[in-house]
Amino acid sequence: MLKIQVTDKKITDQKTSCYAFLISEGAATPSDLKAFQKLFGIDIGQYLLKHEFTGKLLETFSLPVFLKNKMHHVIIVGLGKPGKDKKIDIEQYRRAVAHLYKQVAAHKAASFALTVPSARLFGVDVQDLGQQTAIATEMAAYHFDEYITAKDRKAYVVKDLTLCVSSKEKTALQRGVKDGDIIAQAVNKARRWINLPPVKLTPVELADKARAIAKKTGLKFTALNEKQIIAKGMGGLAAVGAGSDQESTMVILEYHTKKKNAPTIAFVGKGITFDSGGLSLKPAKSMETMKEDMSGAAAVITTMEALAQLKPDVNVIGVAPLAENLPSGKATKPGDIITFYNGKTAEVKNTDAEGRLILADALSYTAKQFKPDAMIDIATLTGACAYALGPFFTGLMSQDDELVSELEDAAERTGDRVWRLPLHDDYKLAVKSNVADLCNIGSPKYMAGTITAAHFLKAFVGDTPWAHLDIAGTAFDVPDMPYFRTGATGTGVRLLIDLAMNW
Repeated sequence: MLKIQVTDKKITDQKTSCYAFLISEGAATPSDLKAFQKLFGIDIGQYLLKHEFTGKLLETFSLPVFLKNKMHHVIIVGLGKPGKDKKIDIEQYRRAVAHLYKQVAAHKAASFALTVPSARLFGVDVQDLGQQTAIATEMAAYHFDEYITAKDRKAYVVKDLTLCVSSKEKTALQRGVKDGDIIAQAVNKARRWINLPPVKLTPVELADKARAIAKKTGLKFTALNEKQIIAKGMGGLAAVGAGSDQESTMVILEYHTKKKNAPTIAFVGKGITFDSGGLSLKPAKSMETMKEDMSGAAAVITTMEALAQLKPDVNVIGVAPLAENLPSGKATKPGDIITFYNGKTAEVKNTDAEGRLILADALSYTAKQFKPDAMIDIATLTGACAYALGPFFTGLMSQDDELVSELEDAAERTGDRVWRLPLHDDYKLAVKSNVADLCNIGSPKYMAGTITAAHFLKAFVGDTPWAHLDIAGTAFDVPDMPYFRTGATGTGVRLLIDLAMNW
């Protein structure tokens, strides 16, 4: 794991493999970079001019240098152009920092030192800049290669990063790095769980991981087993897991602040540890990555672990219904009608529309038992969302404008971007059944499968302010993003943590 330390000593005083700088487009050569002329006897500014380095976003310049007969590297990455307000988007900073880490790793350097730019350049405070630096770097450092045995195929691990700042900024940056480390670890833990082979992470095994987190952090933990799920009338969760030999379960984690009369928010995450589609079997190609169908649950559980350490002034309930969706003689059949925890019924026309069935029970249970002031669910729910928004924006649906505003602000701060889709009542009739209260797939004449799925969920939240996050496009294999790699992204973790911390 990457170790990050903060110093108020100059970068030229650091004993490290790489010396790193981030430069905005059109900016003058930083004074710290000019200082290397004395240290190495090289005018790096002239090298930049000769190589026409301009500071465009992710533009990279690398120069090998020798000091005391040892080779080092100076690596410079562009931050891009400031906007009309003369500030650079903090997302550009995150990407530049992540790209920088990968450049250092490509040079097989054990360590690097970075002169941290002014927080004012990004319109944030020093502590937030420290947090974003740690998150972006550690997310870029994450790799899933524990099942690769050939050493030359494993990712190179950079061990140390030293952040160089002024003495007056050191304490604030350290605080930010400490919080950022907690958040990054939560994101990367979610990514690892999602990347694990489904045989290694069944519903009960994921519940056991949540139990271990609760024991370590002091969160209150509850897990409903399959008998309890059936006894409580959770027909959706019971129906989805019926075809699997693995027991379904529902995990509940509770964080309670010491602040009196604090509000309560709830996070509910879809946890299908493998989705074959059930009897409405998916094509083989579509099943290859269906271990990722528990990304929502992973996000919720790891968010709760982080919040137990960050201690927001709000009570937070994390709920994760967990099941496998497999075909067998016991599996739910198209045409079956199931009854949910809140007494409503649904006709199952397609067993591959299973996520909304387990979320229906979890949402109605959470609303009744905990009476939260707001409830947000997160789920890899519809392929339609991936087609609508692609891999860079999570679909956001709600009829509560205030809650939407809170989520959009959190998305802007964290880089877990969202895009609101219209949850208008005109779509509501799409999930009406002729033989039950609801149908688990929307009528094709309404199209808009992401929105009609959200309307199905809306039937189970009562009067609770609620928002739905569809991460089908953003949870796995997001391209061209420096702090991601092939596989899981851990999307939603940064967003939910920020939402709770700023509630």
